[in-house]
Amino acid sequence: SSGINAEYGGGGTGSGMGTLLLKRVREEYPDRIVCSFSVAPSPKVSETIVEPYNAALSFHQLVENTDECYIIDNEALYNICHNTLKLKSPSYGDLNHLVSTIMSGITTCLRFPGQLNAD
Repeated sequence: SSGINAEYGGGGTGSGMGTLLLKRVREEYPDRIVCSFSVAPSPKVSETIVEPYNAALSFHQLVENTDECYIIDNEALYNICHNTLKLKSPSYGDLNHLVSTIMSGITTCLRFPGQLNAD
């Protein structure tokens, strides 16, 4: 494999553990491309008060310890589900499906051989 992908929830109680894990992965595999996909918290989707603070504190570590850091707006995901896909009440599964589609599209050149391959 050409790289390592990490999906990060963006501000829950595991944000510190996630950034520590990425730091260790970077130290253990310095020659690999490390991508992080983070979902920025939104009050429309989550009710946890400390989520934005945890996310802000951990994003710095994500930028420092990855080659590519993608931050996805949770409220934008919700709006895409609601307004574009016409889902009345989007579930976490619907939001996660959009994130997986984003990840799949971005990492295609890392996963398949071809002219745009990262190798």
